[in-house]
Amino acid sequence: MSEPFRAFVAIDLPESVRSSLGAAQETLKSYGFRVKWVRPESIHLTLKFLGNLDAARTDLVVNAMTLAARGFAALSLAASGIGVFPNARRPRVIWIGLGGQLELLKSLQQTLDAHLADLGFPGESRPFKGHLTLGRVKGKIAAGRMQTALDKLETFESEGFEVSRIILFKSELRPSGAIYSQVKQVSFGL
Repeated sequence: MSEPFRAFVAIDLPESVRSSLGAAQETLKSYGFRVKWVRPESIHLTLKFLGNLDAARTDLVVNAMTLAARGFAALSLAASGIGVFPNARRPRVIWIGLGGQLELLKSLQQTLDAHLADLGFPGESRPFKGHLTLGRVKGKIAAGRMQTALDKLETFESEGFEVSRIILFKSELRPSGAIYSQVKQVSFGL
């Protein structure tokens, strides 16, 4: 039996966008919030978290990704705006939002979700909210201070970038943070 691994399907970001996200993190770090920051090189746009994937099923997942990607051409996105989940009064996740062809992105995610559901992966119950996680809050933050920090970056926008593939990633959890490695890339329109 093959060894399972933590897996997810995501869109990788260009280095220039990661650099912009790192600069946004530096602005937020100046507030001294207790946050576990995601390393800029690890920030990605998750389309579907799969959990523990039996390595023997990798080809089935890649086939589902290929079926999902087949109907799409490259789409244009940009990192844009900032927010927190669930809200500024009880922030748990600090994120940067997206701009650009969001309806196409949502359609891609829903198509991928449907093909993976055919393999037994539970469909998403919440509507897709594409975002780039900057950090996870580890302590209480006064709502006013959080809102002040968010206001500082409300007009944040990276340069635009083109998305033409989705990637199956392996995630290894370590004390220093998760390490992500690419398992397989699938290009659009194939």
